[in-house]
Amino acid sequence: MNQDFEADIWIVDFGSQYTQLITRKTREIGYRSAIFTPEHCKELLETNKTPKAIILSGGPQSVFKDDNDYSHLFDLEIPILGICYGMQLMAKHFGGVVAPGIQGEYGHADLKSESSNFLKLEKYHVWMSHSDHVDKVPENFTTVLKSDDGIIAGIKHNSKPILGIQFHPEVNHTFEGNKYLEYFYQEIGKLKSDWKSGQMVEECLKHVTEYKDKKILCAFSGGVDSLVAAVLTQKVVGDNLYCFFVDHGLLRPQDLQHIHLLQERTSLNISIIDAKETFLSKLWGVDDPEEKRKIIGRTFIDVFEEKVHEYESNHGVNFDLLLQGTLYPDVIESISPHKKDGKSVTIKSHHNVGGLPERMKLSLLEPFRFLFKDEVRAIGMELELDKTWVYRHPFPGPGIGIRVLGELTPERIEAVQASDQILFEELHSENLYNECWQAFTVLLPVKTVGVKGDYRAYEEVICLRLVGSIDGMTATYSEFPHAFLSKVSRRITNEVKGITRVVYDITSKPPGTIEWE
Repeated sequence: MNQDFEADIWIVDFGSQYTQLITRKTREIGYRSAIFTPEHCKELLETNKTPKAIILSGGPQSVFKDDNDYSHLFDLEIPILGICYGMQLMAKHFGGVVAPGIQGEYGHADLKSESSNFLKLEKYHVWMSHSDHVDKVPENFTTVLKSDDGIIAGIKHNSKPILGIQFHPEVNHTFEGNKYLEYFYQEIGKLKSDWKSGQMVEECLKHVTEYKDKKILCAFSGGVDSLVAAVLTQKVVGDNLYCFFVDHGLLRPQDLQHIHLLQERTSLNISIIDAKETFLSKLWGVDDPEEKRKIIGRTFIDVFEEKVHEYESNHGVNFDLLLQGTLYPDVIESISPHKKDGKSVTIKSHHNVGGLPERMKLSLLEPFRFLFKDEVRAIGMELELDKTWVYRHPFPGPGIGIRVLGELTPERIEAVQASDQILFEELHSENLYNECWQAFTVLLPVKTVGVKGDYRAYEEVICLRLVGSIDGMTATYSEFPHAFLSKVSRRITNEVKGITRVVYDITSKPPGTIEWE
């Protein structure tokens, strides 16, 4: 989290892949939280800033290879929750024994309660991901949970508000995972909830207010993030906000219809930039997914810059900032934060994260940079926006460009546009649109033999992708009725030129991503 986002609960990041989920789950149950490195925590403590509670995340390293001094975290006399590696650090600090892993525990595990004073659940079905383990609890600690293998899975201090758990309550795989966090915050920490949609609106408005006299551009997509960001910003800056929507030729019919509707039904100043030929001329024949994203990103900036200069010249306006609806998961996936070796692994680049050329002389305004999509939707409802707009499915900035696997051609783009429109129509026809987080079609770079009429067909394949999620960081495939899937498949193979076969993607995230490219 950035230093401008103040929170009473510090999530101390030791490099776990799940650290951001701890933050999201903490906010979901009503507590303001922020992520900090151990070093940053020390710096803040030296300036007399103290949290009301801390959570020590998991991490890939072993306590036997970590010689850092974390006493500044354990000497605070505040509620502490250690998760996985965080529990091992806790046990080591207080004099317990951590044993090196011989046989790890990965995936689901069933635990047994060892204490009548601990959280009472129907079952303790949790998600493990560790090798080392606590072999002997520290003095003044009690074992509250054990695995079926007899490994200590939970420890609690006898008099201080300190709890350690070896599993990950923040992941959806843990049964009633939020209950463990609620137990820590409410029963152990005695903390009061302080994070709701009203507070989020105030926080974002406060961030925008310092720019109320500036001329602000909005890179407007019409999706939930940019729409809510624009409406919230307009409340502060009024007519100083200018929204530009770039039509790059990789849209679906529903997207332009949505933009026209927003022009009619909101007070936002939305201009449409027709740049289809510019984008498509640069993308023809490109088949590498990362190269597609980079071309689209670079071209977007070029087109946007040209529009800015044109508008400034024609209207005597000098823009100061660029408003974007960037979210925390975008930042997380593009730049893996807070890793101790400073290295990051890019899963995929995001078109809306960072990266304006210096010659544009515009600063970025990203009021949602450290929010999750469910939080932005809560803000949208707080702002009394139409629910169908707020709960509109996400659509990637590169559009259909990353849903045509392989070479981009007009025919292949049209195949995805047509198949996606069929899926969209049938979801609404069957009242299933709101039963999934995101639904779309992908054109696969393979051909398959089929029969159309009395003739052999050798044509391409469309994949249906329908997933359920809360914030896009993790997702599971949606189990839609077979009759619905069959109808969509039949319509696509009958109505979309060049398509012989339809398949259904049942991969979760992880290990896959929601988009195919």
